[in-house]
Amino acid sequence: MTITRADVGFRSERGPILIALMLTTGLVAIDSTIVATAVPSIVHDVGGFAAFPWLFSAYMLAQAVSVPVYAKLADTFGRKPLVLTGIGLFLLGSILCGVAGSMGALIAFRVIQGLGAGAVQPMAITIAGDIYTVAERAKVQGYLASVWAISSVVGPTLGGLFAALGIWRGIFLVNIPLCLLAAWMLMRTFHESVEKSRHRIDYLGSALLTASMTLLIVGALEGGQAWAWGSVPGIGTFGLGALLFAAFLLVERRAAEPVLPLWVVSRRLLLTTTLVSFGVGAMILGLTSYVPTFLEGSIAVSPILAGLALAALTLGWPVSASQSGRLYLRIGFRSTALIGILVAVAGTAVLAATAHSPSVVWVAGSCFVIGLGMGLTASPTLISAQSSVEWHERGVVTGTNLFARSIGSALGVAVFGAIANGIYASTPGGAQHAQAIVPASAAVFLAVLAAAILIVAAVLAMPRDRHRDASAPEESESVENEA
Repeated sequence: MTITRADVGFRSERGPILIALMLTTGLVAIDSTIVATAVPSIVHDVGGFAAFPWLFSAYMLAQAVSVPVYAKLADTFGRKPLVLTGIGLFLLGSILCGVAGSMGALIAFRVIQGLGAGAVQPMAITIAGDIYTVAERAKVQGYLASVWAISSVVGPTLGGLFAALGIWRGIFLVNIPLCLLAAWMLMRTFHESVEKSRHRIDYLGSALLTASMTLLIVGALEGGQAWAWGSVPGIGTFGLGALLFAAFLLVERRAAEPVLPLWVVSRRLLLTTTLVSFGVGAMILGLTSYVPTFLEGSIAVSPILAGLALAALTLGWPVSASQSGRLYLRIGFRSTALIGILVAVAGTAVLAATAHSPSVVWVAGSCFVIGLGMGLTASPTLISAQSSVEWHERGVVTGTNLFARSIGSALGVAVFGAIANGIYASTPGGAQHAQAIVPASAAVFLAVLAAAILIVAAVLAMPRDRHRDASAPEESESVENEA
């Protein structure tokens, strides 16, 4: 069945699917900001301040290691079953997080949420890549970006409100109606026809990838805390993680249907865009995790105000992402991404330079500029990667790109957490005193700046654009859309 082209928008033939994808994207978008604003309240209720980075790392780790598996399955069995499975897991994890009685339980249940997010976000982006051409995606970016714009205000506001009222559990329970609505819309509007065939699941590769990434992130988070960096546990954790990752690469070379095909990183365009995504993940989660804590701990602003300052980041992102299509269709993906990351570097430099004089205005302004830069970096590089492959490879390419972003987020939070915890441990009063929070946050912001500079190098290494005609249909799959 062939897609009939129509205008992009809610009233077009594909409009109902677009709405369903926006609802699905909203699950992850709101979660990305709503949790950070409530961290102080969560810690006050269940304890475990030193472990709070795990709220993000555990979620991102689970998301990261599951993305390649979902992506491979999606190219095999279709997108719809995978995205519905993801919504179900996200719903279950949200309910369990809402009733968690300790930091350990909350972290464990965040893993379930992350397993759901590992399917939700990549599948939504992949479906959009399936049913829209490169030129049409430029318009679709505006619609999907509006979800992040709305979430950038709704998420921190709800998180701050729930925290202020002492009902932080509401930040997880609010996902229940959203999950049910998103699932219902997808079941009703999106229909696909996929040719069934027998496939071999790469269980060994999946297990090795999960184990290696887990050990590397545990080593980064617990180093200097649970054990010394140069101790036997510290060296052993990193060493075993690296060894398992090397074994994973060997398995992938011989696997009949590898969960993460090595050709994805053997092509220059896909390798560089993957590195960009890795850096973007580290930057965004570093800021999301520490900006609210920085403002609340240094100048005692309310959770709502701290959340709104962070919201400037996720507000600036969709503003530029919605316009990035016009830019990359004129000057190319590489040039657009380079402009974006240079803008982000400038915003991050201002944030780091003003950290020792805490100000809501400076923080919000810097976050907005960083968001503008990210919108011109993340979207064009992902679409560039998607447009370079056919349908049967697009799920893996999209999944690898988002896998890199999730790993970057998880490792980034782990490294930033190690930096901050090291300063907390050496300062009288520890994490509860502004004299520790300010220098720790300043050090984290400098580390984020370093990540941004590394992204500049990755963008410069991208090949010059040689993509196909952006107005030409790319779909070779059979997808039936019913409004």
